[in-house]
Amino acid sequence: MSPIEKSHQASILIVDDDETILDYVNNALLEYGYDVTTATNGKQALERIAEAIPDLVVSDVMMPEMDGLSLLKALRSEKSTNSIPILLLTTKGSIKDKVEGLHLGADDYLTKPFDIEELIARVQSKIDRPPVPTEYLPQDRQTGLLSEQNFSSEAALEIIRSSHGGKAGCLAIIQIFEIPRLREQLGARAEREMAKQIADIIRKEANPLDRIGHDNSGLFMLLLPDTDYEQANQKLKNLLNHVADYPYLINREQLRITPAIGYAVFQTEKSFDEVRGKAMDSLEFAVSQLDLEPKAYNQDVKIFIEKKKVNQAPKSSQGQKLWEKILTPFQIILTIILSIIVPYFIYWYLDSIGRDITKVMYIFVVISLLTTAIMIWIEGFYALKKINPPDESGSPYPKASAIIAAYLPNEAITIVETIEKFLQIEYPADLQIILAYNTPRDLPIIKVLERIAIREPRLMLLRVKDSESKSQNVNAALGEVQGEFVGIFDADHHPQKDAFTRAWRWLSNGYDVVQGHCMVRNGESSWVARMIAVEFEAIYAVSHPGRSRVYKFGIFGGSNGFWKTDLLRKTRMHGFMLTEDIDSSIRITESGSKIISDPMLISRELAPSTLKALWHQRLRWAQGWFQVSREHLIHTMKSSHLTLRQKIGVLYLLGWREIYPWLSVQMFPIIAFWVWKFGGLNKLDWLVPIFILTTLFTLSVGPGQAFFAYTVGAPEIKEHKSWFLLYLLLASLFYTEFKNIIARVAQIKEFMGERSWRITPRENS
Repeated sequence: MSPIEKSHQASILIVDDDETILDYVNNALLEYGYDVTTATNGKQALERIAEAIPDLVVSDVMMPEMDGLSLLKALRSEKSTNSIPILLLTTKGSIKDKVEGLHLGADDYLTKPFDIEELIARVQSKIDRPPVPTEYLPQDRQTGLLSEQNFSSEAALEIIRSSHGGKAGCLAIIQIFEIPRLREQLGARAEREMAKQIADIIRKEANPLDRIGHDNSGLFMLLLPDTDYEQANQKLKNLLNHVADYPYLINREQLRITPAIGYAVFQTEKSFDEVRGKAMDSLEFAVSQLDLEPKAYNQDVKIFIEKKKVNQAPKSSQGQKLWEKILTPFQIILTIILSIIVPYFIYWYLDSIGRDITKVMYIFVVISLLTTAIMIWIEGFYALKKINPPDESGSPYPKASAIIAAYLPNEAITIVETIEKFLQIEYPADLQIILAYNTPRDLPIIKVLERIAIREPRLMLLRVKDSESKSQNVNAALGEVQGEFVGIFDADHHPQKDAFTRAWRWLSNGYDVVQGHCMVRNGESSWVARMIAVEFEAIYAVSHPGRSRVYKFGIFGGSNGFWKTDLLRKTRMHGFMLTEDIDSSIRITESGSKIISDPMLISRELAPSTLKALWHQRLRWAQGWFQVSREHLIHTMKSSHLTLRQKIGVLYLLGWREIYPWLSVQMFPIIAFWVWKFGGLNKLDWLVPIFILTTLFTLSVGPGQAFFAYTVGAPEIKEHKSWFLLYLLLASLFYTEFKNIIARVAQIKEFMGERSWRITPRENS
């Protein structure tokens, strides 16, 4: 297994005052999939460690303010940090530093200058084989609480003592409902920061004789000696309220969480496993309720578990289960067969009957790739000129409305901060804020939102019964909209304060819809989020405005879009489309409405931070686009409201985008056929000018997109130059083809009738 597979949660703190070395090591570790934090001296390193405990520290020795040896002493002197593996970077010939470092407790050292592969090997070695195996550490590294092994040992002794005539005790297990979504939104480090803050709260609530542990799956365990049901229930209820009410600050995001506690009181039980099993059953029941009430092991829990077993009984054959498991891999293989193997055999067959078409196909593919590259460059150049709305609105500012669509089980962790951001918007007239949400059950966060709504009359909470999609939430909210225009937002969006003022300056001067610039605000959470942060600049600051200027029509992208209310009421969102935003865009474009793209109208959102979440998001997007293409391409070509220029743009947007992913790989079967026909790679003339020039120009698209994105992108993204280099590297190596694969698989899924809504990036998967 490669480091990137094994270390998806491994956190490394790099400490060095030399920025060149710091960037060099940082980029190398990021490339291997580690979660990296940096500091420029020992003092700053201690501040980072106070926020979240890393799995490994890589530190220089000679640094200002606090050197590496002093940092080492500080870490080894504290109980909560004395087991962190530490790798020192020393200068050549500094034997004294090496010896002193090892005496102080350093686990390894590397001499500068060093080979990056050796560094990676030593880093992985210390993560795989820490000074003390993780399961035997006295404390859990992330929280400083008892490790799972130590906690279970102490709990087992207490259970035996109680069964031999001692007083009753209680074992409680605590789960944070939003942790999987937190990991996807803000990365693995955010989960560690959250765990540390929760651990501090539990410690404050605990009695001296209580024992607190944290296991590898992220569960907190609490052992309460000499505690009966009534005492346990009251104590755990207080703890639940404290954990739920605390304002967690993670990666500059203020978050709310929903804890669940299941517990079992023991007195006659004989083993830790028996008691833990009862507590886990109670926890499952608590998670199903999420009502901030601790759930004791009782008859209700037993009935719940029995029903769950019945509901989980196999309803499909083993063959069906296997098919569901291999369906997507099968579809990927099918796209390879259809895009490469089938064309190869077609060329072979036609050649066998004397009709070799590969030269014609070669020219066609070259022209196709060249045309696509030219159009991307043209859009980029058109995007360079910034166009602002008129300085004055065309009419007085009317009442405005905002619709925030939310699926609360997934959005509960961030929705309060989102609402607070909307309440800070500055608009010269009345602004109505509607939170249109659906939820399968009542959640504690609803009470928090209700308190905000009492305080802020502008906020309206609208629970959309039986809703299963964003489109249903938006459509339901339209019945409550009072504004002359309305902004539509996802539940993780933080619009700029003048968003509605700027949008009205467009809408009051001849436009029907304004699409703003969606900017990623969690780029630091993972390399995936950093890549998407730059990609969003390429989309919202380059492609959208560039395309709208080339073809004279725009696209509504689903969020941070502002509509004239009457038009939105007539158009509505179609829930049967996977991308209801693109569907609505094309429908109003067909009828002659005008959409403008404004890259200066910024709203900050959360990007997926894992490849899995990104795959699900982009697969839905790609399949949704394909649905729109099948539904609307012919209709738009017949529309009397569109100019020839606009029809060409729609043909390129809806038609060419579905053909291109298949064309992009056609060089492979052509070259493979020529290799077979002419007897080897060395028989082909690779220096044909048209091939060289076309290849170079096509490859220039990636650097060109990165250049345009950096030139016109949001300043706070442009601060991170390394992100653009990362995007350029990944786009060249795999990301472009990754998206083409998704587009091809999406078409296969659509033809096979496989349509499902996967909420991203806030899914629990």
